[in-house]
Amino acid sequence: VEFLYCDLASMKSIRQFVQRFRAKNCPLHVLVNNAGVMLVPERKTEDGFEEHFGLNYLGHFLLTNLLLDTLKQSGTHSHNARIITVSSATHYVGKLHLNDLQSRCSYSPHGAYAQSKLALVLFTYRLQHLLTANGSHVTANVVDPGVVNTELYKHVFWVIKVAKWMTAWLFFKTPEEGASTSIYAAVSPEMEGAGGCYLYNEERTKSADVAYDEELQRRLWTESCKMVGISDESSRVP
Repeated sequence: VEFLYCDLASMKSIRQFVQRFRAKNCPLHVLVNNAGVMLVPERKTEDGFEEHFGLNYLGHFLLTNLLLDTLKQSGTHSHNARIITVSSATHYVGKLHLNDLQSRCSYSPHGAYAQSKLALVLFTYRLQHLLTANGSHVTANVVDPGVVNTELYKHVFWVIKVAKWMTAWLFFKTPEEGASTSIYAAVSPEMEGAGGCYLYNEERTKSADVAYDEELQRRLWTESCKMVGISDESSRVP
């Protein structure tokens, strides 16, 4: 195991991380986009993005795009490179506000978190479409880890914290259990060559209906490219 520092809330840090990784000339067979914050008070990243959208979504969007060439070079016909992005069941209630992705008009921690998780599902489906269109030996899937007992809940209301402390052993997954579906997506032979899937408890399931809206996927992708400052190569793909 080798550690390389990367702050997903900083576009500069992400670019520096990718430079350091590329300098090692290593293949990249699996990328797991797992970092996140939940229900944080209204605040911005150093790049001026609302924190849920900037860290949970845009950070992973930029990181994945900057590593795509390495992933494509590492995948083969018999062993695809794999991208696994961790979303949440909250995406089912999320709404994507393309005209206000930064939640400037009306900020809600719950709404901002759910929007970031819906964006990750839309991103994954669009990414898989582009990978397939380019004939790349890379697959992209999105995972719902379930309700996991981690520090992600440190910003919830104190009553919920008490309830979590009392019931976590019964209703919450352990971190190991929460990681199982991501690991399944990353290494299972059953997932070889399979992309564009939403996985829960190591099974393919249906995501929110809005996540399958291809026009919304395209518009979010284009807007995301503008926000993080990369070219939109997808514009040539229907």
